[in-house]
Amino acid sequence: MKKIAFIYPGQGSQAVGMGQDLYENYESAKQVFDTADKVLGRSISKLCFDGPEEDLKQTINTQPSILATSIASLEAFRSVCDIQPSYVAGHSLGEYAAYYTAGAISLEDSFKLIQQRAKLMSEVKGGSMAAVLNSDEDTIKECMSQAGGYVSIANYNSPKQIVITGDENAVKQTGDLLIQKGVKRVVQLAVSGAFHSEFMREAGEKFGEFVNDIDVKDTQIPVVTNVDAEFTTSGFKNKMSKQIYSSVLWTQSIEKMIGQGVDTFIEFGNGTVLAGLNRKICSDVTTLNVYDKESLENAVKNLSEV
Repeated sequence: MKKIAFIYPGQGSQAVGMGQDLYENYESAKQVFDTADKVLGRSISKLCFDGPEEDLKQTINTQPSILATSIASLEAFRSVCDIQPSYVAGHSLGEYAAYYTAGAISLEDSFKLIQQRAKLMSEVKGGSMAAVLNSDEDTIKECMSQAGGYVSIANYNSPKQIVITGDENAVKQTGDLLIQKGVKRVVQLAVSGAFHSEFMREAGEKFGEFVNDIDVKDTQIPVVTNVDAEFTTSGFKNKMSKQIYSSVLWTQSIEKMIGQGVDTFIEFGNGTVLAGLNRKICSDVTTLNVYDKESLENAVKNLSEV
């Protein structure tokens, strides 16, 4: 029997107009956006559909907007297809859509959690991030050790893309050293701070206090968690707070699921970022996307054929 995993994108996948087609065509998707608007006390749906882009890309808005679009994509799919995943995972903030899918948190609590997470992360000032393309981990770590200041690995996105994070000067020095060693591209990311680094530890600890008051359940479906790339069905609260200042082990998470027989992934949410990463991690697996009516219908058609 084929194994299927559901995956969800993180910050950077947003675009004005996302989710609107689902909202207009699926009542289940509309209910997700309506719930987000009600819980958060502001129109996340309008922000997703109409922007402006400048507002949408602010962390405090980006995270709940991406989460709403991802869960709306999932619920629209569920309304026409009853396939259950063997595993779920989400990239950074996308992990909250995975928690929701697995049944660890309710829809309302999903939005409460992501709003608090976004608020705490956006309040942290300083630091930067950069994506290193086509370099190995050892070379990156060697250059980080030679930079003056704090720098660490934020995301293991694929074997060909690792994101570094930390003190702005140290991140730049690491990038310069990598270029000197022959690395062709180091791309500064347009983010408001040093996500998934020690800069975020206090935010993570404060978030942990908030999480303590939320009902988080054990699950039957394993969540492959960012902080350790392990199949997890309990103890989520500790990982929620730790994830904010820990590396995102995305490559390791995808490889873990493939190792357990997953050959088909469905990416729910705007764009095809994770599908692109999957092609670099393992070209043999299939990744379907669900982000509007057409892509949903194509995904269902492809699934029925296999």
